[in-house]
Amino acid sequence: MPRTISLGTFQSDPAHFRPVTRREMLRVGFVGTVGLALGDYLRLAAPAFAREQASAGGAAADSVILIFLEGGMSHLDSFDPKPLAPIEVRGELGVVNTKIDGIQLSGLWQQTAAVAEKVAFIRSMTHGEAAHERGSHNMLTGYRPSPAVTYPSMGSVVSHELGTRNNLPAYVAVPNAGGGAGFDGAGYLSPAFGPFSIGGEPAADNFVVRDLNLPPGVDETRMSRRRGVLAAVDEHFRKLEKSDQLDAMDAFYSRAYSLISSPQAREAFNIAAEPPGVRDAYGRNACGQRLLMARRLVEGGVRFVTVFYSGWDFHKDVHGGMRAMTPPIDQAFAALLRDLESRGMLGRTLVMLSTEFGRTSRINPDRGRDHWPKVFSVAFAGGGVRGGQVIGASTADGSEPFSDPVAPADVAASIFSRLGVDVRKKLLSPGNRPVDIVREGNPVRGLV
Repeated sequence: MPRTISLGTFQSDPAHFRPVTRREMLRVGFVGTVGLALGDYLRLAAPAFAREQASAGGAAADSVILIFLEGGMSHLDSFDPKPLAPIEVRGELGVVNTKIDGIQLSGLWQQTAAVAEKVAFIRSMTHGEAAHERGSHNMLTGYRPSPAVTYPSMGSVVSHELGTRNNLPAYVAVPNAGGGAGFDGAGYLSPAFGPFSIGGEPAADNFVVRDLNLPPGVDETRMSRRRGVLAAVDEHFRKLEKSDQLDAMDAFYSRAYSLISSPQAREAFNIAAEPPGVRDAYGRNACGQRLLMARRLVEGGVRFVTVFYSGWDFHKDVHGGMRAMTPPIDQAFAALLRDLESRGMLGRTLVMLSTEFGRTSRINPDRGRDHWPKVFSVAFAGGGVRGGQVIGASTADGSEPFSDPVAPADVAASIFSRLGVDVRKKLLSPGNRPVDIVREGNPVRGLV
C-alpha cells in the first residue's frame, strides 16, 4: 500500500482533508509551491468537468444569484406589510407604494418598491423548521433536515450538474463559505462541488481573493519555469508506466493554473475595476459590495453565487433592527436589478432574495418578533420571472398561508428548472443510494 500524507482540499478545511499518495505528493509539491489549493478541488470535481457545457438543454437562465439574509427576516416588516392590522401586528414602519396597483412594501424598502415591476414577491413561503440551522438547511437545499444524510445545497447541485465556465468555479460563496449554518455546502456530494470561498470582504480597501494570487516571490516567469519542471516529471513517469491517469491529472492541475493565470478569471474577481459611480450605486458597505461582486462573477461565467448578509434575528427591538439592516440591502438589491438589466443580463440571471424563516406576527414584550416558519416572504427577479406580481398570500395577521403555499422544494424546483437541470434526476449518495434532486416539489405556478 502506498504511503500517504494529508493534504487539504481547496477550502483549507480540516474536515475535508484526504489522503494523497507519495507520487501525488511529488506532483503537488511542484504545484503547491505556486500556492495552489485549487488543484485538489479541480481534480476532485472530475465528473463535472467531464460534463462541462455552456448551458443545459432548455435552460432559460445561465446563472443564479441567491441573496440569503441570515437570521430570519421579518416578512411583516419587509415584503408583506399589514397596514390594516392592529399596531401590535403591523408595527411602526408604515408602507411604501410600488408602481403596481395593490402591491405595497414595508416603508423601509423604498428603492425595491421603485423596481417592483421586475420582482415577483412570494408571500406564502412555508415550512416547519423554527431553528436557524434547520430552517437554513430547508431553504438552501430544498430538503427537510435528516439525521441520515446531509443534502447538498442548490449551488452544489448546480455545480455537479453543469460544471464550470471560463476557468471560473461553478459555485462561489460571498464573502465566505460556511454561511447558512454551514448548509451551503456539498452535503453527500464530493467536497469539490462545495462553494469556492472568496475569503475576504469585497468592501475592504485591501480586498484580495484567497487562492487567486501568486505567493510572494513567485512571478509569472517562475510559475512558467515550474510548469516546465512539472512537465519533465510527467515525461519521466510516462516512460515508467501508462500515462492515462497522469494525463487526466494534468488536465485538472492545468485548470488550477488557468484560474490563476487567466486574465478573464482574474478580472471577474477584480471589484476595484468597477467605476466609482457603480460602486456608489450599490452602496459603499459590506452588503452593497458583496452584491456587486456577485454581478461581476455571473458576468464572468460563475453559474451560482450565494451572497450571505447576516444579522436579522430580532427578538428584541425588531423595528430598530430593521431600520439598521434594511437600507443597505434595499439599495443594493435595487441596484443589482438595474445593473443587470442595463447590461442585458437580467433575462438570463435568476436573482432570489431569501431567508430561513419569518417572524411572529405579534410583537413580543421586548418589542421584537420571534422565529416563525409557518409563513414568510421571498422575492425572485430575472431569469424569465414575471415581475410586478405577488404570488400567494398570508392571513390578515400574517401568521399562516392564506393561499397558494410554497415549500422549499418548490423553490428548488423553480431554480433548477430555470437553469435546465432535470428535477426528476436522481443523484447517488454514499452507498450508491439514489436520491432525488428535488423531492415532492414543483416549479412555483405563475412565477414565469
